[in-house]
Amino acid sequence: MTFHEYQERAATTAIYPNIGNNFVYPVLGLVGEAGEVAEKVKKIIRDEQGVISEEKRAAIKKELGDVLWYIAQTSKEFGLSLEDIAEFNLAKLASRKEQNILKGDGDNREEGR
Repeated sequence: MTFHEYQERAATTAIYPNIGNNFVYPVLGLVGEAGEVAEKVKKIIRDEQGVISEEKRAAIKKELGDVLWYIAQTSKEFGLSLEDIAEFNLAKLASRKEQNILKGDGDNREEGR
């Protein structure tokens, strides 16, 4: 499956007010689902001493799927394709690697910063 296929198929399951003109709803969903991933990881560290059981792996997979859905829908609301986003991100990271600036923080890093 391509990112494009996923984004189009995922969009057929979207149900929320003003679809196509409401980026707030999927952004809030994305933050909520990412928080659920973080909560599950936190509990693996706290309760399982960092050991990931198949049950916990399946739970993380489910939550990451929800994150992916909201990323796809947020992208669609902004008129962006997941394929373009993925290609742009890889090009950005390759450039940072070439410049030896993968470490650090900030979106617009410059060499020597």
